[in-house]
Amino acid sequence: MEVDPAAQGVETAPATDSEKNRGANKSGRWWKEPKKPVNTLNKNKRLHSTWEKKMNERDKKAAAKLLQDGIREKISQEKQDKVARKKEQEERRKENERKAEIVQVIRKTEKLKRLKKKQLRKVEKRDIN
Repeated sequence: MEVDPAAQGVETAPATDSEKNRGANKSGRWWKEPKKPVNTLNKNKRLHSTWEKKMNERDKKAAAKLLQDGIREKISQEKQDKVARKKEQEERRKENERKAEIVQVIRKTEKLKRLKKKQLRKVEKRDIN
């Protein structure tokens, strides 16, 4: 008992000559459909933007770049300021350290020869003028 597809309300695409003449698959897998050529797969038209849209996009990109450059400049300036502050602070700390030192002048240099290694490490040469 064969069922006619037209009788059941199912529409089928009209078969072309090459589809009619095509034999059974070699593998016997009747449900597999033959692949279509690559050039026929994607036939969508590409989207074309208008000149105004292109100019708007260009303006937006330029504005974003300006903003980005400004942010980068601000960050680099902050880093430079931080480095400068740190340097000034270090100089101030060293200066204050020198002011607070207790200095003892060694007039007889022969005493240095009698000092132990640990004591010699603490001795520093300074200009006291």
